[in-house]
Amino acid sequence: MFNPILILIGLTVAISAYAWSNRDLMAAWVMEPYVIARNGQWYRLLTSGFLHADWAHLLFNMFAFYSFSPVVLATLAQGYGAGTGLALFLLLYLGGIIVSDLPTYFQHRDDRGYRSLGASGGVASVLFASILLFPVNRNGGGIIIFPLPFPIQPFVFGLLYLAYSYYMGRRRSDNINHDAHFYGALFGVLVIIALVPGVLASFAQQVGAYRF
Repeated sequence: MFNPILILIGLTVAISAYAWSNRDLMAAWVMEPYVIARNGQWYRLLTSGFLHADWAHLLFNMFAFYSFSPVVLATLAQGYGAGTGLALFLLLYLGGIIVSDLPTYFQHRDDRGYRSLGASGGVASVLFASILLFPVNRNGGGIIIFPLPFPIQPFVFGLLYLAYSYYMGRRRSDNINHDAHFYGALFGVLVIIALVPGVLASFAQQVGAYRF
């Protein structure tokens, strides 16, 4: 059966793995604001989302995407029909990759040495859309999210995810665009609020009623 989530994951894994052994592809697809500004290669805003720094970066992003995508896709398909729901889901994920890179582009467009890669913006967009829809897991004490060894409520994981992104973004110790997590999360929240009436009130009610 056609599964768009697995197709996106398969493409991302295949392209990332291939790019590690093909420097030309990596150089042509990575997010490089200086080159984009001067050569108009705007496609890099999207293609960089199919590249990753290493296996750990790739597996974390794809596991998070796989864990949170189904409920978002199902919600959109239920509300808008299968075809339109899928289109809106792709808007959420692929749009999150692009939109989350735009602030970084404007910040670093005169920086010759800046490069970034990863699907973090799109993953964060889907992740926070899911958290807004289902912030509390009522079937037990939470959900298991790799690499955490214990169950955790989705809205708590969202807070930890942003805190980690902020810390890593300030360190700037790798080519991962950790700031994209924030912008992707904001994009996902705004899109799902626009698409699902009453979702914000439902989120506040569920979190407000939760007892640790």
